[in-house]
Amino acid sequence: MDFLHSGLAAVQRHLAFVSVDPINWKFYVQVFSWGVTIFESYLLLRQYPLYSKTSPPEALASHITQEDFEKSQKYGKDKAKFSIFSKLFSQCVDSAMLQYGFYAWCWGAAGTILGKFGYGTDYEILQSIIFSFTMYLLSSLPTLPLSIYSTFWIEERHGFNKTTPGLFVTDLLKSWLVAFALGAPFLAAFLYIFKWAGDRFVPWLMGFMISFQLLMVILYPTVIQPLFNKLTPLSEGELRTRVESLAGKLRFPLKHLYEIDGSKRSSHSNAYFFGLPWSKHIVIFDTLIQQSKPEEVEAVLAHELGHWYYLHPTKMMAISQIHIFTILALFPAFLHAPPLLRSFDFPKLVSAAPPTIVAFLLFQMILTPLEAFISIGMNAVSRHFEWEADRFACELQDKLNEKSMNDMGDRLGRALITLHVKNLSTVWVDWLYSAYHHSHPTLIERLRGLESFRTKRAKKE
Repeated sequence: MDFLHSGLAAVQRHLAFVSVDPINWKFYVQVFSWGVTIFESYLLLRQYPLYSKTSPPEALASHITQEDFEKSQKYGKDKAKFSIFSKLFSQCVDSAMLQYGFYAWCWGAAGTILGKFGYGTDYEILQSIIFSFTMYLLSSLPTLPLSIYSTFWIEERHGFNKTTPGLFVTDLLKSWLVAFALGAPFLAAFLYIFKWAGDRFVPWLMGFMISFQLLMVILYPTVIQPLFNKLTPLSEGELRTRVESLAGKLRFPLKHLYEIDGSKRSSHSNAYFFGLPWSKHIVIFDTLIQQSKPEEVEAVLAHELGHWYYLHPTKMMAISQIHIFTILALFPAFLHAPPLLRSFDFPKLVSAAPPTIVAFLLFQMILTPLEAFISIGMNAVSRHFEWEADRFACELQDKLNEKSMNDMGDRLGRALITLHVKNLSTVWVDWLYSAYHHSHPTLIERLRGLESFRTKRAKKE
């Protein structure tokens, strides 16, 4: 532990200038946040002309009808135009809030609210909770019309939206209540660790955050998700028999097999698993069951079980912990930096003893350009995991010595095509746009990969 703290102290010595140099951090954040927005808009402009193509890629020509292709192109074009507008609008709102002292105002407002209940500013954790939710609610209001437009115009126009106005409002209120119910105790514990551990908070905070993530694995399916969707045991039949048989052969610790009413809000489809290492749950969207044959859904789940087999969720969690550790290791220099808060219009009295939550928020803003690059690397890792999961499905016959699974790769390919067609997913994708935004390979890349896996396997026989 002493070695760890010595290393962290060395990092802080290199960053000591942050606490004394009068750097114009607001200007820095404005420039780089706009830089990220302009870059992302550039990627959309690279992608946009591809929605004007009149025929699908040759590799998909026999799998997608002209009518479905044209629907996909129109859907993609509408989403791209909306994305450019919403991205620039959101950036203008964020930039204005930053320029005109919105965050300093929210901290002051939180102190005023606290005072009305007879508490002073020495109750930093309580003021931090009020500050966070005041900021969260007020900053979400300007972009709320964008969410309404996306749901009730774009998704509605292309036949995906199933959400009623009443359900939209109910979901919004529920999400705010859940955010407060979980966020308030999380934030209180988060900030208490800083006060209790002092500058040696990093290992303790890492332990707390890992514990919280494991707790959410339990709470989300049992408490949170039922507030929004209904999970029911998958009914008896061919699909349930196939999935339970596959899970049993792979020794996947299947505890529950659910069908979720995704069609309540959208006609998009999906499937996933979650749970602790010794108790897993598989969830299949009712839309996927309606759109695909049982053997194709089984292939989709074979891919998902490939993620489990190769420990992809665990590996991604480990990578994310390294990422979080790096952020926390850099943070102490910014925690004790009055010039940082002064740069963002906080009064001298507040800046002299920077509140932890404020310093952390501003620190996150400074990391914006770095996070954009990190997301590219995370996507690359995720795409590699997708390749491995696809290969796993193709090789199931050999792993389980089951001849009935020798067409699993073909079934997965058909399922992927069906999912893309039904979801009107884009089939023409710019490589740079995909590298930045997509955690999965494109459909064409995955179909070529499946064909390559089958060819290599055939050569071995």
